[in-house]
Amino acid sequence: MARNRGFTLIELMIVVAMIAIIAAIALPNLIAVRITSDESAAVSTLKTLFTAESVAKTTGVIDQDVDGIGEYAWFAEMGSSTNLRDNVGPNNGPLLQPSLLAQSLGQVNANGVVAKSGYLFRIALPGPGGVPVVENAGGGSPAGEDPDLCESNWIVYAWPASYATSGKRVFVSNQVGDLVQSDNLGGGGIYEGFVSMPAPDAALENGAAGTIIGEISVMGAPAPAVDGKTWRPVN
Repeated sequence: MARNRGFTLIELMIVVAMIAIIAAIALPNLIAVRITSDESAAVSTLKTLFTAESVAKTTGVIDQDVDGIGEYAWFAEMGSSTNLRDNVGPNNGPLLQPSLLAQSLGQVNANGVVAKSGYLFRIALPGPGGVPVVENAGGGSPAGEDPDLCESNWIVYAWPASYATSGKRVFVSNQVGDLVQSDNLGGGGIYEGFVSMPAPDAALENGAAGTIIGEISVMGAPAPAVDGKTWRPVN
């Protein structure tokens, strides 16, 4: 009568070794695909954000100084997860209806940051003199915005939640609408997660250090970037 025969220890070791080899070959490719996907999604989100900011300003849904000129908005304001700011104070106006952004982009965490598809996003608006103000923990106005400067300036950064896993590049855009990127190397180190977030003036030419009303440095022009990185147009 035939006897059932299992795998020998050597055969099992060979199988495990083959699986390890296949995984070693496939894993880097899978990570590369994820990085490409997450970076593409970040660029798409920034384009969507630029459109929403343009609509917010053009329609004048925010006008703190009541001068008839619209002002740029926060994530949570455009995503209708918190009330608009008005001439009385922060988050004192109505909820924006309909919203200008998807609900997911209105969910701002305790760091004043939106997380989406492996990337983190943070808006800054100008306070007096162009000194940046970042979004309130949980979203919306922290108070301190300069209404006049908010009619003309805003900036947003997108950087990987986990460098070399969910993305590598860091992106920036502002009211001009150009998308600019850095390979996230050089300068003061890698932007990643909540531990190392780009400062609001990071990509601006160094003559505008400490503010967000200067020009973004593109290939070192009109001057090197505040953070020392090289920023170039998104390709």
